Amino acid sequence: MHTLPDDRTILGVLEPLALAAGSRIMEIRARGFEAEAKADSSPVTQADRDAEAIILAGLRERFPGVAIIAEEEASIGLSPETVGDVFFLIDPLDGTKEFVKGGTDFTVNIALVRACEPVVGVVYAPAANAMYSGAPGIAEMVRTDGAHQPVDRRAIGVREGSAPLTIVASRSHNTPETDAFIGRYEPADRVTIGSSLKFCLVASGEADLYPRFGRTMQWDTAAGDAVLRAAGGMTRTLDGEPFRYGHGTCADDAPFANPFFVAEGRVPRG
Repeated sequence: MHTLPDDRTILGVLEPLALAAGSRIMEIRARGFEAEAKADSSPVTQADRDAEAIILAGLRERFPGVAIIAEEEASIGLSPETVGDVFFLIDPLDGTKEFVKGGTDFTVNIALVRACEPVVGVVYAPAANAMYSGAPGIAEMVRTDGAHQPVDRRAIGVREGSAPLTIVASRSHNTPETDAFIGRYEPADRVTIGSSLKFCLVASGEADLYPRFGRTMQWDTAAGDAVLRAAGGMTRTLDGEPFRYGHGTCADDAPFANPFFVAEGRVPRG
């Protein structure tokens, strides 16, 4: 097993990989592409595949022997046979539906999980030239230029919630349970946005809560969750326990499926 460097060094590897993947996604978007359907009927494009290939190559070169669970590999059955206490989770293009429709709410997501916790994460929204990075003691929002290179950084953190709360919800996966949850906090401002940017709004103090009462996979959430935790927030299961990552955390579902959760800043749980 390759010995991992410190978390700050790992973050310094993940950031340029996310930027390179985002750059490739935007290149493919500019030239045009065809969307295909995976076995679960969700869309996939060459942008998903190319972005994942960039990230996988970089991680395997720098961290040989560390298990990697990546969405597109997993969709065709290429997941590690064993996953230990330390592994990477990759969603190379979260929000493919938004990408296909010409929207901007799609992201590149890379996270390191250690002992069931997401400890290092990068979320890059290439269409918005905005990257969110998190590791213990580091939570930043990074602006990028047209070449997808960093031009400005600022520290971010969750805010103290005060009425009315701002609650962020999925743009395309709303449920009656989500409406009922938000109703408990009325009056509240509701913001809808796609992909893992929902975590980032809470992490950067632009929102207070993100409830998710719908199916997600661990590669959808780990990077944003790592940023949120680095920024002083937490993601919890519906019984209030810290959200955990690893094989089989959601009974009677796929190996890396998630239970329902609530991502929160400094807000009393109702």
